[in-house]
Amino acid sequence: MSIVFKKIRWKNFLSTGNQYTEIDFQQSKTTLIVGENGAGKSTILDVLTFALFGKTFRNINKPQLLNSITKKDLLVEIEFVISKNSYKIIRGIKPNIFEVYCNGSMLNQSAEMRDYQEILEKYILKINYKSFCQVVVLGSASFVPFMQLPAAQRRAIIEDLLDLQVFTTMNTLLKEKIQDNLNQIQTITSEQRLVSEKIKLLKQHLQEIQKKTDQFVLEKKAAITDLTTKIKNSQNEIKQNNEIASQLQEKQIDPQLIEKRIDKLQNLKTQLDTKISYLIKESEFFENHDNCPTCTQVIDNNLRCDTVSRKKLEINEILKGKQNLEIKLEDEISKLKEANKVVMAISDALKPNIALSVQISHWEDQINSIKNEIKNASKNIEETSDIKVADLEAELIDLSNKFNELQDDKTVLAAASAMLKDGGIKTKIVNQYIPVINKLINKYLSDFDLFVEFNLDEQFNEVIKSRYRDEFSYASFSEGEKQKIDLSILFTWRAVAKLRNSLSTNLLILDEVFDSSLDGNAADDLLRILQNISKDSNIFIISHREQLHDKFENVIRFEKHQNFSRIAA
Repeated sequence: MSIVFKKIRWKNFLSTGNQYTEIDFQQSKTTLIVGENGAGKSTILDVLTFALFGKTFRNINKPQLLNSITKKDLLVEIEFVISKNSYKIIRGIKPNIFEVYCNGSMLNQSAEMRDYQEILEKYILKINYKSFCQVVVLGSASFVPFMQLPAAQRRAIIEDLLDLQVFTTMNTLLKEKIQDNLNQIQTITSEQRLVSEKIKLLKQHLQEIQKKTDQFVLEKKAAITDLTTKIKNSQNEIKQNNEIASQLQEKQIDPQLIEKRIDKLQNLKTQLDTKISYLIKESEFFENHDNCPTCTQVIDNNLRCDTVSRKKLEINEILKGKQNLEIKLEDEISKLKEANKVVMAISDALKPNIALSVQISHWEDQINSIKNEIKNASKNIEETSDIKVADLEAELIDLSNKFNELQDDKTVLAAASAMLKDGGIKTKIVNQYIPVINKLINKYLSDFDLFVEFNLDEQFNEVIKSRYRDEFSYASFSEGEKQKIDLSILFTWRAVAKLRNSLSTNLLILDEVFDSSLDGNAADDLLRILQNISKDSNIFIISHREQLHDKFENVIRFEKHQNFSRIAA
């Protein structure tokens, strides 16, 4: 990715007034920016970093960026091209403005300003503030040279240069996935423990229910046995009563037959009584009457005696018959009484059977009811065991499968994490470029006539040796030599960025490098190096040394006019 900066303009920024100050970055290959102290020549550094990153190069608080006279309408606009897309960024204070345009259309601003800046850095510029300052800007104010940065920041800059942010992003995302995986494993483990505990408690509950049910069934079976015994005893009693009744029935004479015979005998007796009464009347008639009441004739005495005698004889014979009849009648009545006694005895024998049968039926109903209770109790246990326990065990199996999947994912994530750690794939890529980086640094150092062997190791610590193999540290060099090292590293980063097409850009701004500790020879060396790299770059040098103007294609002079900074005509 190559960033081609086109132009920048600003107003009401620091000492700049309400009129726009504009610089065309592509106007010349080399540009010298000069002016007196306080004229505003270094303002471009703050304007540039504020436009891109919302912060200043020289650690100036945002409220102090507003011109102290106008106190409002601070506005900065910068235009650049990445690939085939043209971008424009507008930032302002009082009112606060932050707008990013791509090919003339403003990007969505629904996110918070901080998120909007993150989108700009991650997905458009693909460079952060620190890396930008190492590749594009070298200043004398708050610039921290690479060699003075801690190891972690050195690594971050080199990873940006080598376009390894994707691995850092991947590692960040991976950490989130690892944490998410860990959270899921912890959640699944908790759920497994919970379900296992539920199964354990349910089984214990089922065991208690089974124990109570077994006791319940045992008691109910004992009740069934007791009722069955009662039924059997009652059935035996009914059987005995039936046997007694059968035995009585064998001796029994049908009372109705006897009653019929008694009725006949009583009828016959009645007839005999009637006959006797008739004969007595006739006999008494002849005994008490001498004449016939019908014809008034005298009854013959012999006839009368003979008739009375005959009637009395017939009466006696009938009385004898009646006597025999009465004997038979008494016998039949006696037999009837005996027959009725037998009937009563049979009835008395069979009478308990009704109550016994009702009781047996009641007991049988009780037995059926108890059997249903036993059946339902066993069924409830089976249903609880078959459904609830089975469901929980199925859930536990499902959780175990998920746990195993998460463990597999954990293994894969751990392998990926090992690859994305500093000692992983990034280190292998960096190791491939370390020799190239060291070679370029030493090339630029030799261009500055600083003949030392400068090497960065895998941890980005420097090992510096002189031609006599004496070891030095960065801190042991003079300020001029340090600046040569800083410039060599800066030019190396630009070369590597161009090689990797990562942080490659047309813009290079050096602030007061010719005004610091470089001697005349070093300054000539620097000019020579700048001439070489200006073929594909637009270089801006900020300096007090106006005598350098003949070394540059273009010169921009800043001046103060009515207390406002401006570019001199």
